[in-house]
This record gives sequence, structure tokens and C-alpha cells, in this order.
Amino acid sequence: MAATPPYLPIIRGDALDFYLSQGYYRMHQDLFTCRFLPLDDNLYTVHWLRLVLSEVQYGPEQRRLLRYNERFTTVIRPFRLTEEYEELYALYRSSITFDAPETVEAFMLAGATHSVFTTDVIEVRDEGQLIAAGIFDSGARSIAGIMNFYHPAYRKHSLGKYLMLLKINQARHLRKMYYYPGYLVHRYPKFDYKLFPCLAATEVFDAAAGQWLPFSWEAVAAHSAELLADWPTEEAGLDNQE
Repeated sequence: MAATPPYLPIIRGDALDFYLSQGYYRMHQDLFTCRFLPLDDNLYTVHWLRLVLSEVQYGPEQRRLLRYNERFTTVIRPFRLTEEYEELYALYRSSITFDAPETVEAFMLAGATHSVFTTDVIEVRDEGQLIAAGIFDSGARSIAGIMNFYHPAYRKHSLGKYLMLLKINQARHLRKMYYYPGYLVHRYPKFDYKLFPCLAATEVFDAAAGQWLPFSWEAVAAHSAELLADWPTEEAGLDNQE
């Protein structure tokens, strides 16, 4: 039996950039993509997003949120799983109304002992108390927002959106080109908060054409219709391969 390697190799930054640019994303210690999401007995289409950081300009809402939360202290450090994160996440998870993994470990590692990604965390503290954490992966030219969670007592501070702005600020400081916040779902507005930072700088991935387009709801609707029109053919193709 071959010996188990003492560590796992890190995914190169340029490789992560490439997969993100093709509509792939992190799940645990893997990369995946999808075009459909079954919810409430309906099939919805998935649309991957990214922000062109050189084009980001904050408006009144974003500047107001940054000012509102400026009394909090923030620290960016390499991600290491801690009990403090797990305790905060447990509070957060108890307050939400959607499905989420039971722990940070389950979300990030799922049993793995090492991470293949280069991952950092933004900690937000109020007089020393951890009130929010935003986890992100870094590539050579991009970052991908992976996980945000916060203390439910601070809900009025919109800390999820605040963490998105902090990640953008860090990425721009590091002179990255893109920030990937994940996907939204056509006609399912729970994911629309990912458009908050700057709509004008947001692009949406056209999976059929393999290209990024300036975001518009018209582009999303057209892409959704194309994906749904092709769905029976794709399903039949998968069946034929089994």
C-alpha cells in the first residue's frame, strides 16, 4: 500500500483563475459547476457572477454601509478553523431560514485534513468580540467569496453585504482583476443580494457561449430560456451515458 502523502498540493492561483472564469466554483475541497437548481419542486437556472474590480464604484448605499460599520475593527488572516468560528456560525445558522451545512468544517473541509486552496478570512469585531467572518479563496488575478456568517444580534448592520465590500476592498488593494461572489438564480430573489456591491461592474456568465456578458436581467432571462430549452436533450444525453 502506498504511503499517504503528508500534505496535499495547493491549487495554483492561475489554475483557480481559469476554472472560475469557466463558471466553476469551490465546494468543500473540490471544484464544481452547475446550470440548474431544484427548489420547491421547481427547476431553476443558475447564473454565475463576477465583478470587474477596476470598474467598481460604490454608490450611496454602499458608502453609507461602510460608514455605518466603521467603528468595528477588521483583520484579514490566513484561514484556520477555530472554535470561535464554529460558535459564531452556530449562532448564525440558528437564525436563518434556509438550508446550510451544520458546521464551518462541513462547509469548508468535509473531513479533509488539509486545504488545497489558498484561503483567507476577514474577521469583524466589536470591542474584541467576533461578530462576523468572511472567508475567501485567492487566485493569481481573482478572489472567490466562499462563506459569510455573522452574529444575528447585528442583523441591522447588514454584515453579509458589508463583508462583500470588505472582500472587494482587499482584492483591489492586492490589484486583483475579478471578484467572484457565486451565482444567482433566475426568478428566485434570495440570491440577488450578490448584486449589491456594484451592478455596473457585474458580469454574468453565458454558459452556452462560454463568455462573460455585462449583467442585465434581460441577459439572464435569455440565458435561462436557452438552458431550459436544452434541458430535455441534456437529460437524455446523460441517460444514454449511464
